[in-house]
Amino acid sequence: MDFRALKKIKIGFILAILLFAGNIPKSIAQFGDSYELTPAPDLWYNSVDGIRIGVRLKGSTPDSFGDGPHRLNTGVWLGTKFPEHPVSYYFSFTEPIPSLSDFGSEANISLESSFRTGFQFHGLTFSKRWQPGFDELNFTELSVGARAEHRFDEDYLLYNQLWQDDWLYPVSAELLSTNTNGAGRYAILVSADANIAGSYPGFFRAEIAFNQNIPLSDYFKLSGRLYTGFATDKTAPEYLFSHSFNSARGWMDHGLTRARGTISPTLMESGSIQITGGPGLRGYLHQDTEVLNSGLAPLYTSLSAVNVELDYPNPLDRAFKNVPIVGKFTSLRSYIFFDGGTSLGVTDIEEPRLLTDAGPGFMLSVNIPDYLGKSRGLMLRYDLPLWLSHPGEEDHFKFRHVIGIGAIISL
Repeated sequence: MDFRALKKIKIGFILAILLFAGNIPKSIAQFGDSYELTPAPDLWYNSVDGIRIGVRLKGSTPDSFGDGPHRLNTGVWLGTKFPEHPVSYYFSFTEPIPSLSDFGSEANISLESSFRTGFQFHGLTFSKRWQPGFDELNFTELSVGARAEHRFDEDYLLYNQLWQDDWLYPVSAELLSTNTNGAGRYAILVSADANIAGSYPGFFRAEIAFNQNIPLSDYFKLSGRLYTGFATDKTAPEYLFSHSFNSARGWMDHGLTRARGTISPTLMESGSIQITGGPGLRGYLHQDTEVLNSGLAPLYTSLSAVNVELDYPNPLDRAFKNVPIVGKFTSLRSYIFFDGGTSLGVTDIEEPRLLTDAGPGFMLSVNIPDYLGKSRGLMLRYDLPLWLSHPGEEDHFKFRHVIGIGAIISL
């Protein structure tokens, strides 16, 4: 049998699985009264896998509404262009710890494994949440874990220079707390990663971000963010910082940015698409992209930033709010922004200048919260950094535009 015939058989087999999975009645997917599996077909695209076709499965105890024991989230896919690694998967299994849990304040252990788009990681995480009563908006959450990860295929990368290809073994910790103070709602996020074995032994990386909302009136709101990221000199490039976009390791957390081709490479190389994270200096995306397109990497071991947005009313947002059902989950913000950032000056790879930018912006949010009230949706921004303090060979004032995936200031 030749390879083309084998391709057709494999594709037909996957299609048969999808058709069957999409029509499994609940009585078949449920194992007695103790466990329930919910299958769903899944399609995605990148330029290496082509159309990636597969099945997702969610498992839970019946009537637990996503917060019971034995929570399963998994999927398996086939790349129809049959690259070197055509089969990929994601697996996550979460088990609460009853002795450390209370209503709204669960502790759990989560096992996670992924092998897709040229990157694999396998890890174990302990998480604990503290929530006062029924108020899902006010909580503190701590996660501590260890994992092994490896970039094994560079074909999926748009910019190879943002990655190294040896195994890393990081341990990590993250603390997120959100509540209200006298000024309004705030959130603080502290995270740290330390590589304990493999390549780049002993590197350390940390991020601290503080977000604050300040309602000024029924129509105006001021939002601010203070951010600092720090890494040691011998840190793997995928964990280093840039002015305008998220560290490359963070690109793996979103389906749109996990592999080249899901978003057009031409758009990415034009400097028009910002992957939110890090300092978030949106006006310097084009300069960072020019460096990437030249084959170099605009990476630093420390950067600090301040981001400010002043919201003002717009009639389109009010129109969205008046649409039944849709208005509950959709919003369109209009704001004026200012960003400023520089390095801390404590390591060898530093940004010596204070960079600032400013202009108007708009953000469309489609958000369907999960059972804990956390945001779950898509945020698209259209920002116009009309003024830059360091424009290079351009004028300080010039029409520039950035399409951003995710919010710079998120509360």
